[in-house]
Order: sequence, then C-alpha cells, then structure tokens
Amino acid sequence: MTRSDLVEELAARFSQLTHRDAELAVKTLLDAMADTLVRGNRIEIRGFGSFSINRRPPRMGRNPRSGESVAIPEKRVPHFKPGKALREAVDARTEELLKVPLSS
Repeated sequence: MTRSDLVEELAARFSQLTHRDAELAVKTLLDAMADTLVRGNRIEIRGFGSFSINRRPPRMGRNPRSGESVAIPEKRVPHFKPGKALREAVDARTEELLKVPLSS
C-alpha cells in the first residue's frame, strides 16, 4: 500500500472527508511520526506495533569493487516491531490463503 492508496482508503471509508482532508490527515500523521522518531522517542500503537530507533555501531566494511577496507560510521535507523494482534492477524490470513486451492 502506498501513501496515495492510504489517502484513497481513508477518503472512501469516511465520506464526510474530502480527498484533500484525507491527504492532509495522512501527511500530518506521518510527519508527526517522523518528527517523534527523529527526536529519538518511541511510538507505540496498541494492536498494531511499535516504532523505535536502533543504533548501528561503527564498523569496518569492504568496497566490493576494490576490496579496500572502508570505515562505516555509526547510524541510527528506524525499526518496526509488529504487535501481537497484527502478527496473529497476518498469520491467520496467510494460512487462509495457503488453504485455497490454486486453479489451473
């Protein structure tokens, strides 16, 4: 699902929202989430999952073309951990899809 798909879904589910309002709501939500992560805070959405920042320590890498060692600096990267309800829903839905026989 893309950002525009999310806007379309929101506008379709809530008829009182215009497309522009739905787009603004999605943008505002995603911007707030990004700002929270940039500040180093954690986001927890019950039943869905949590977003946090993981630290990747500095390390030595290798340039694949030349074989030369390269120092890779420390990084902070976003991390998503799905909640129990989401994991169970995905697992159940995946099992349902696997049980459906494929038509030839």
